[in-house]
Amino acid sequence: MNFRWLKQMMPRGLYGRAALILILPVVTIQLVVSVVFIQRHFERVTQQMTEGMVREIALLDQVATNAPTAEVARERLDVLDKTLNFTSQFPAPTDIASQRGDTRNFFDLTGIVVISTLRTNLSQIRSIVLDNTTNSVRVVQETPNGPLAVTFARSRVSASNPHQLLVLMVFVSILMTLIAYIFLRNQLRPIRRLSHAAEEFGKGRNLNYRVSGATEVRAAGRAFLDMRNRIERQIEQRTLMLSGVSHDLRTPLTRLRLGLSMMEETDEVRAMERDVDEMGRLVDAFLDFSRDGASHGEPETLPICGFVEGVVEDMRRMGRDVTLVDCDTEEEATFRPDALKRALANLIGNAVRYGTRAEITVSIARTGWRIAVHDDGPGIPPERREEAILPFTRLDPARNQDRGQGVGLGLSITADILRRHGGSLKLGRSERLGGLMAEMILPR
Repeated sequence: MNFRWLKQMMPRGLYGRAALILILPVVTIQLVVSVVFIQRHFERVTQQMTEGMVREIALLDQVATNAPTAEVARERLDVLDKTLNFTSQFPAPTDIASQRGDTRNFFDLTGIVVISTLRTNLSQIRSIVLDNTTNSVRVVQETPNGPLAVTFARSRVSASNPHQLLVLMVFVSILMTLIAYIFLRNQLRPIRRLSHAAEEFGKGRNLNYRVSGATEVRAAGRAFLDMRNRIERQIEQRTLMLSGVSHDLRTPLTRLRLGLSMMEETDEVRAMERDVDEMGRLVDAFLDFSRDGASHGEPETLPICGFVEGVVEDMRRMGRDVTLVDCDTEEEATFRPDALKRALANLIGNAVRYGTRAEITVSIARTGWRIAVHDDGPGIPPERREEAILPFTRLDPARNQDRGQGVGLGLSITADILRRHGGSLKLGRSERLGGLMAEMILPR
């Protein structure tokens, strides 16, 4: 059987699932107690009380049957009515005596037991009426001297409604649910703190996290701290290594430029100067990558459309053919402006380098903001799009290298910036211009 529909109805969060695990047994136990104890117990009590009433009704029937006349029977029944607390009518009025069958409300479950017990033990019954309005029972019994109508209180054959037990059950259920909620909150608080610290670390922010909670949660917390420390050390080592290498390369490059500038200008010298310039661009790219621009600056809350419009205007002033075609919302987003500007500028630069123009669209999805950069270039094959995001990757067959000299770090830096914002970078085919669509996804 397919229980996927049941999974979709279940809570998705740990808090909701844990609450369901604790509360569902309490509710189940209460239902079982209600069915097994209340229904069966009170039905049995009702049956026993009704059987006792049968003997008293049989006594009245015997008096009415054995009396020589109706007047004598009436006198004897009056005496028994006072003693047994009955209301007898003998002979019964025509409107009562003419009724056939049994009458009860459909929700009167114990009434079923009362009627069944009376008819099982009394063979001459014409009708049984359970009147919930007056809380009384009227039994019309056939006798040789005429019909006998006996009326008595319903409480004499039915157990009283278990209001006190129901109130106690509800109170205990609420109390147990409250205790479970307090316990659950205390147990899940360390897990939520750990989840929040891990989420913020993924966005480039280190929060003060103290290990607490149950043994398993403490173990996960210590593992997270160790992992965070290792990642920070690796980032620091990578930054120092790339910065050191790039810085050390600047000195010989400067000497080469100086030496070439003092030589006679020839085709060979000009070719060597171009090589030196390309090496300089590589060094600058290494420095940009080592600085890890996504970690600089504090997050700010700004209008997303205003921010994108500002980046587009800056790129247009630099001579880039880029247009913002779809962004008409006044909503705000939280991000690092400098880092995100650099990421968007990288995508626009790639779009106009490998194509002739670029168009920007901004939309809101359930998962977050989507800023898409479309170009009319050759695009990237689907099987190589993940590879294109890796550092120092240049896809010669997919991109036109003659249009610009890149070092394969633009997409990698952009993806790193978005990951540190809790988002991602997706590459696809542009339906607008037919080239590449680079989509920046930011959480809301």
